[in-house]
Amino acid sequence: MTGAYILGIIASFIAAVFLIGLQNRKNEERSFKKKCADEYGAAPSSRIKRQRADVSGYYKSAEKKFSIDDITWNDLSMNEVYDRISYCETSSGEEYLYYLLRCPQTFDNGTFNKLENELAALSKDESERIHLKETLHCIGKSGKYSIYDYLPLIDKNSAGSNLVHVLMLILMVLSVLLMSFFNFTLGFLILIIAFAVNMVTYFKIKSALAPYLMTFSYVLRLMKGGEALALTESDIFKDDINKIKECVSKLKGFSRGSWILSKGYGATGSGNPFDIIMDYVRMLTHIDLIKFNSMYKKLKQEIPSVQKLTEIIGYIDSVISIAYFRASVSEYTVPELMENHGEYQIENGRHLLMDNPVPNSFAAKKGFLITGSNASGKSTFLKMCAINSIMAQTIHTCTCTSYKAPFYRVFTSMALRDDLTLGDSYYMVEIKSLKRILDSAAYDGDPVLCFIDEVLRGTNTIERIAASSKILEYFASHKERVLCFAATHDRELAEVLHDHFEVHHFEGDMENGDVTFDYKLKAGPATKRNAISLLKSIGYNDDIVCEAESMAKRFEEHGLWTL
Repeated sequence: MTGAYILGIIASFIAAVFLIGLQNRKNEERSFKKKCADEYGAAPSSRIKRQRADVSGYYKSAEKKFSIDDITWNDLSMNEVYDRISYCETSSGEEYLYYLLRCPQTFDNGTFNKLENELAALSKDESERIHLKETLHCIGKSGKYSIYDYLPLIDKNSAGSNLVHVLMLILMVLSVLLMSFFNFTLGFLILIIAFAVNMVTYFKIKSALAPYLMTFSYVLRLMKGGEALALTESDIFKDDINKIKECVSKLKGFSRGSWILSKGYGATGSGNPFDIIMDYVRMLTHIDLIKFNSMYKKLKQEIPSVQKLTEIIGYIDSVISIAYFRASVSEYTVPELMENHGEYQIENGRHLLMDNPVPNSFAAKKGFLITGSNASGKSTFLKMCAINSIMAQTIHTCTCTSYKAPFYRVFTSMALRDDLTLGDSYYMVEIKSLKRILDSAAYDGDPVLCFIDEVLRGTNTIERIAASSKILEYFASHKERVLCFAATHDRELAEVLHDHFEVHHFEGDMENGDVTFDYKLKAGPATKRNAISLLKSIGYNDDIVCEAESMAKRFEEHGLWTL
């Protein structure tokens, strides 16, 4: 009676754990479904605060005709742009979206039509949109390891030997037989020693295999997610899902028996008593390490299928993310991209990362030279144009009311700094940055769209005007290969280059001792300056401000500097 009572308690406990786990899972599913509904039309604020994982794995491994270089990426704060766009549920999606933003298309290969059809369908069908996100959420993230970092190593290396693990298992079986039929004490001692050796070596071996085990885990979840996507019979991604089915079918041999892998790395683990017991069995017998080597060989044979599977799932996740992004912005447009030369036009362009941006419009037949006061909006305008151009050729979405332009290779030279590691001064960094744009423009390929903020600010006035005017003249004289937007404080450049560039400006007005800006692009060169006024507005000594203003006026009248 007592034994039956104890067994009943144990059974009740196991049932309670199972039911609680089941209820928690249902609660999580309801919570996530609500989050998906609430997040559609809202910025991904909860995601921006997360610690940034390295999402560049797919980008680094993929073939690319052209990609946004690191200088341009950093100048435009594209990591923050990425965070604003990303609603991805999987590591594959995060890495694919990063790849999209780094690799603008430079011609129309038909993928934008496919993308627009998918986005239109997702915007209309909330039920399928949420169901797809739930399926992708079950795949989840791969943690600190990128699958693209370790697939090449798996392809390059060979699986480890199971000889030692198998010999230890044989020793354990023999020790049990020795205990049972011959010498219990000796057999028990050998068994304890075998267990101890396996326990000591288990964590050391498993630690070295951790990235590979995590990769295996993620591949298994990709397969499970792929099977779930196939069951959705989604019309939106019908062709992609058919390709997923083919990949999963080829990987069946890899997933067979994968439950042997431990909870932390396997495809199933639920934290139930069976998993806890199995963790100890794995530790003492190394059966998961034996299975790992077997799976390693099978995965090595099907690496192309894994790459294709993660790429397709990443694409689907990215498209859904773009749909969520479009719903979250107050206004966007689908760009009109031309494969021949034409005007570069933006109407009511807004900077994606600003809360209350002032829209600006323009149509450029040739390069723009933008003059104006400090803090008047020149740099923000350049960044707005560059970011919209990149988004037009990547996610086919612009934060403006109209975008019309040819396909461009986008470069910037803006937020530069000294490079202490190379011993380069600011000026050296600057001229190297400009040289890369000149070299790209000289290349007889897709036209270049470049944005330069304060040309050659790192040197003296005389040489700056001379050198920067010739660099900008070169860009202007090769307008079939490069369109240049440059911002400057130097009025002299506007005078020298007015025949080669359209000159525009931003300016501010002094009101009640403070400088105010409307941040609107205006035709013609700037006629006002405000650097000295800004000194006064933040509390500089009146003597400094007044005497500086007097010096400036004397220079404008006589062309000489005197204290």
